[in-house]
Amino acid sequence: MDAVSMARAIRTREVSVSEVIEAHIAQIERVNPTVNAIVTQTLDVARIEATAADVALAAGHQPGPLFGLPVAHKDSYLTAGVRTTFGSEAYRDFVPAHDSAVVARQKAAGAITLGKTNLPEFGAGSHTFNTVFGATHNPYRHGVSAGGSSGGSAAALAAGMVALADGSDMGGSLRNPASFCNIVGLRPSMGRVPMAPSAFAFNTQTVGGPMGRTVSDVALLMSVIAGQTAADPLSVSEPGAQFADLPEMSCMGLRVAVSPTLGGLPFAPAVRRALDEGVRMCESLGCVVDEAEPDFTGADHAFEVFRALAFATSYGSVRAEHGERIKEAVRWNVDLGLSLDGAAVAEAERARTRLFALMQALLEQYDFLIAPVSQVLPFSVETEYPAEIAGVAMESYIAWMRSCYRITITGHPALSLPCAFTDSGLPVGLQIVGKYRGERNLLAFARMLERANPTGRRRPPGM
Repeated sequence: MDAVSMARAIRTREVSVSEVIEAHIAQIERVNPTVNAIVTQTLDVARIEATAADVALAAGHQPGPLFGLPVAHKDSYLTAGVRTTFGSEAYRDFVPAHDSAVVARQKAAGAITLGKTNLPEFGAGSHTFNTVFGATHNPYRHGVSAGGSSGGSAAALAAGMVALADGSDMGGSLRNPASFCNIVGLRPSMGRVPMAPSAFAFNTQTVGGPMGRTVSDVALLMSVIAGQTAADPLSVSEPGAQFADLPEMSCMGLRVAVSPTLGGLPFAPAVRRALDEGVRMCESLGCVVDEAEPDFTGADHAFEVFRALAFATSYGSVRAEHGERIKEAVRWNVDLGLSLDGAAVAEAERARTRLFALMQALLEQYDFLIAPVSQVLPFSVETEYPAEIAGVAMESYIAWMRSCYRITITGHPALSLPCAFTDSGLPVGLQIVGKYRGERNLLAFARMLERANPTGRRRPPGM
C-alpha cells in the first residue's frame, strides 16, 4: 500500500494505526538484518504511540496529513531523545535534546517514527557505509550499494520497512539512492524545505527533501516538511500545503529537453539505455523532445569549492577535535575548504551565476529537462566509489556524482523517477529537472510519467 492510500485507510478506520505499525515492525525484523537500513530503532515507543493514536482517533481527533504513518529519519537529522550519529564514531553516543525542523513537522502531522536510517559519515559520498553501523545493502540485490547519502532511507522504503522517509541532498544524496533503489527522491529548490538547526545556516548547496515509493507519496511528505521557519534564514514563505493537491497535467505538446551526457560526462551503457526508454516514454505521451546539451563549463569547480567550504564550516571544529577518528574523505574535504583562497571562491560564484542563468534560459524554452541520474549502476558495497566509468578515471570520491551535482550548482529542483531495470534486475532512475521554485509542476509531470510507466511498482524479490 502506498502512503497516500495507507493514510486514507487509517482515517476511515479500515485499518488501525497499531495494525499498520505492527506490520512494518514485522517487516523490519524480517529484512533489516540483511539490508541494514534502519540503524537505530524506536519500535517500542512506536507501539505506544500507535495505541495512543487509535484511542485519539476513536475519540474524534482530527488526524494530521501523516497521521499513523510509519516513517524513519536520516541519521543526520536531530531527533530529541534518540541517538543521532551522523554515521561518525565522533557522535556514536550523541543524543540530542531537540528535533530538526523536518522531524518536528512530521511528528506534528501525526507520523510515527520507527528509527534512524543509515548514511555515509557526515553524508560524504553517494555510497552508504560507515564504521559505526557498516554498509547498507540494496534491497534489489544483496551485496550492492543502495546509493547515498540518503541510502538508508531509500533502502528502507524499497524494502517496505516504512511508508515515507526524509533525506538531504548536496551532490545527489536524494536522487542517487532513489535511482539505485527504484523509489522517488526529490531535491527541492534552495530554501523550500528548512534545514534547521544547522552549523551553516547560509549553506546554499544542501537541501532537505522527501522520498517515497510514488510521486504522490513524495508530494504528501513535501506538503508537511516544506514552508518557512524563522530558524532558517533561507527558507521561503510559500506554504507546504500547496503540494497536497497536485495539478492534473497533460503531456501533449510539452517541450522537453534531453541531455544525454550533461556536458560530456561518461556513462555506463545500461544507464544510457534507460535514458532512451525515458525519452521514448515522453514522446509516446505527446511531449516534443529535443536534445539539448547545456554548457556546464565551470560547474565541477564551482560545486567542489562550495562543497569544500560547507565541509570546512560545518565540520572544521569536529576535524580539529577528533582528527583521525573521521574518515579520510571528510578530512580531505574539510582541509580543502580551509585552504581555499578568495580567487577560487570568486571564480566559483561567477560560474554558479552563469549556470543558473543558463538553466533559466533553457527552461524558458523548454518545460523540463531530462537526463540520467547516476553515471553508473549500483556497485559492490565493498567498493568505496567507482574508480572509472566507461574507461574514464575518476580523480576523487565525488567525481562519479557529476551527473547529479552539475544540476545542484544551477539551483533548480530535480527529481529521480523509477524508469527501467537492467537485464540483471538492477534499477535505473530518470532525472527530471524543473523550473526554479517549480516543484509542484515538476511533481505533476513526474506523476504523468509514472502512470505511463509504473516501474516503481516492481518490488524487490522476496520483499
